[in-house]
Amino acid sequence: MSSAPRHKADASPKRQVPDPLPIAQALSQHEGLARLGLLLAQSHQRMELIKPCLPGALVRFVKPGPVDEEGWTLLAANAAVAAKLRHLHPGLEALLQEAGCVPFKVRIKVQQQQL
Repeated sequence: MSSAPRHKADASPKRQVPDPLPIAQALSQHEGLARLGLLLAQSHQRMELIKPCLPGALVRFVKPGPVDEEGWTLLAANAAVAAKLRHLHPGLEALLQEAGCVPFKVRIKVQQQQL
């Protein structure tokens, strides 16, 4: 007496998983993500412009933040760094304006510490 198999083979074809897209290609193919990628690049370009103006080791405590229609945000690691950036603020804005960055306004915010 032969027994039938307890499970049937799936007759439907298996779905293929597409290869993942490189992040640059994914960003360029989606309008919203492409805009985000452009703003991120602008933020990093501005940071490279101002780095020579930041004294000593201050660069390690400053991160580039978002760029929007009103300006650019610098993220300070703590209140002391933010105070020093506020002291340098007029020179940083002048440098960005000379470089043709629009908008050239700079905001300074203390970065929130994650617990």
